[in-house]
Amino acid sequence: MSVGIIGGTGLTALDGLEINHREEVDTPFGEPSAPLIHGTFRGHDVTFLARHGHDHTIPPHQVNYRANIWALRQAGVERVIAVAAVGGVTDAYAPRRLAIPDQIIDYTHGRASTFYEQGYEQGLDHVTHIDFTYPYDAEVRSWLLQAAHEAQVAVIDGGTYGATQGPRLETAAEIRRMAQEGCDLVGMTGMPEAALAREAGLRYAHCAVVANWAAGLGSGEELSMDEIRDHLTYGMEAVRSIIARLP
Repeated sequence: MSVGIIGGTGLTALDGLEINHREEVDTPFGEPSAPLIHGTFRGHDVTFLARHGHDHTIPPHQVNYRANIWALRQAGVERVIAVAAVGGVTDAYAPRRLAIPDQIIDYTHGRASTFYEQGYEQGLDHVTHIDFTYPYDAEVRSWLLQAAHEAQVAVIDGGTYGATQGPRLETAAEIRRMAQEGCDLVGMTGMPEAALAREAGLRYAHCAVVANWAAGLGSGEELSMDEIRDHLTYGMEAVRSIIARLP
């Protein structure tokens, strides 16, 4: 069964991926962020997609999430690991930590967020709802946690991801509000990606790499991009170790 990996900031390519072919995909929703890269990674069949494009030029609010998810489903992917850099909101989620969240709160707006619209879903003659009580697939989460254990990579099991609009970072007041509302992590790409994957029938889970403390937390100084890049380099190497040990 091919595994789909959606790479975010810090993972625009999967080092060590033996590429079989690149696939340009046309979808009813336009072009995905990048061609699908099909190959093998340490013995596993993998389909890789760079969420922000291979040159990292697509901002979070302009990612064509529908085209990305549609393209992965069309390619026969059934399980998806979404990798992304995030900010830490609560104490346990410090920079360089990895987390496999189990909940999400959506603060985004104006993004195309469903396949169930007239003109796209053939034969749509009624309002369609999906169960999104538990937004991440339990089996894929367990799969990631077990692989992390085997790779001897420390990960946090659980947490609530707050998805914000971007591309700007949040204010300190916004982060305080998110903490009060139960968020442990903050990122800009978690929605509508997770909901679209559920609509498409893909088994989807998230691997979050904490790159920095969220605004107003930590040292109180302005965020240093050099420091963030350093944390991401460390975290993404841990992500590769986890992927290498997936069953």
